[in-house]
Amino acid sequence: MHDFQPLLTTPRLLKGPQGWWYLGRRQPVRLSDAAVDADGNLRADVAGQLLAAGVDEPPPLPQYALTVLTATACNLGCAYCFQNVAPDASGGSRPPRIASSMLTRQTAARIMRFVSARMAESGLDRLHVHLFGGEPLLNPAGCRHLLELAADHGLSSARMTSNGTLLTPELAKELFELGLGHVQITFDGDRAVHDRTRIRRSGGATFDQILTNMARANEVSSIHWHIRVNVSQLNRNGIPQLIRQVAQRVDPARCHIAFNHVNDIGVGFTRTLRHEAELAEEFARWTIDAHGLGFGVYEPRAVETCLSCGFRDGMLGAVVNADGTLYSCWESAGKPGWEVGTTESGYLPAEQTDSRWVACGYEHIGKDASGLARFQDAVDGRVLDYLYSIGRLGARPRAAAPLARTS
Repeated sequence: MHDFQPLLTTPRLLKGPQGWWYLGRRQPVRLSDAAVDADGNLRADVAGQLLAAGVDEPPPLPQYALTVLTATACNLGCAYCFQNVAPDASGGSRPPRIASSMLTRQTAARIMRFVSARMAESGLDRLHVHLFGGEPLLNPAGCRHLLELAADHGLSSARMTSNGTLLTPELAKELFELGLGHVQITFDGDRAVHDRTRIRRSGGATFDQILTNMARANEVSSIHWHIRVNVSQLNRNGIPQLIRQVAQRVDPARCHIAFNHVNDIGVGFTRTLRHEAELAEEFARWTIDAHGLGFGVYEPRAVETCLSCGFRDGMLGAVVNADGTLYSCWESAGKPGWEVGTTESGYLPAEQTDSRWVACGYEHIGKDASGLARFQDAVDGRVLDYLYSIGRLGARPRAAAPLARTS
């Protein structure tokens, strides 16, 4: 078995308003200014304390991460979608997309045989399934087939990325009973902005329908929601209103919320929202305010390597299109010229896939990588200080105590 565990995460050192934070492979640790030298580097003796305390021990073996596009079509016509191949020539809500394909039970079975062999090679016995699209619920049968078959291959968790417009209570109950635990829903701002941006291909708003479907799903299942908020120059001022609107309709205790830049990856989309100190403070304030309303928020962590695109040839994860074609990343899936193999024949030779093996965010990586890192550190430092102040982070390694702030 390959020794990939040390490669799963990369520690981070960042400064919050109240001090420094070291985000190791296991947990964040709060440090005093004395723990860091004049150049902003962790002192060697402090690094030794953290190592002795087990902060940087390799994490446990992960689940094998399988992402499957159950349908590549979508019932929405978002102009910025990375799966569009061109803008709508008429200026409407029907931009042309990647080729349409639907997952069948036969293809799902072939995918699971492929995954089972990869898991055995890597010594993994637990499987995580991510139902993706397009809109995966345009093919509910494909979602059911995949989860049913995965149950015989170590399925231990499953999630779905959906626009939420097609999730009926019946589907929510059925998929939850098959192992679906989490659903990611995206909002593009408050009701007014969202309904101008995330529009049906047939025309029409989606905001209220999504919240209605989430509330009804809560009545028949224990699905937990990951709410992704796309932040752009178009909706920045309405984010506080969005948080309140969602909290009024859906139980915040059943949701985690996170705020994300809309990166410049869509056809015809131009990003003008920059990584500035004022915006970082807004991101942190939105997170803190959402937590105050009862939403779950994610604890900042070390940099995590994507299990699919960060490790070659399906070692720890795979991305599979609905027709069984392999891709390195969910962002390249379904796009002509980015194929890296098939579930029938396996991965293509490295000389054929080197130029096609791309990582998450490949279309905008390098445009402002250092600015994005500084921005995220500023947001995370503020959020960590807040979580520490309310006792959310709990006890920390005693070996670091001489240099850690305790109040």
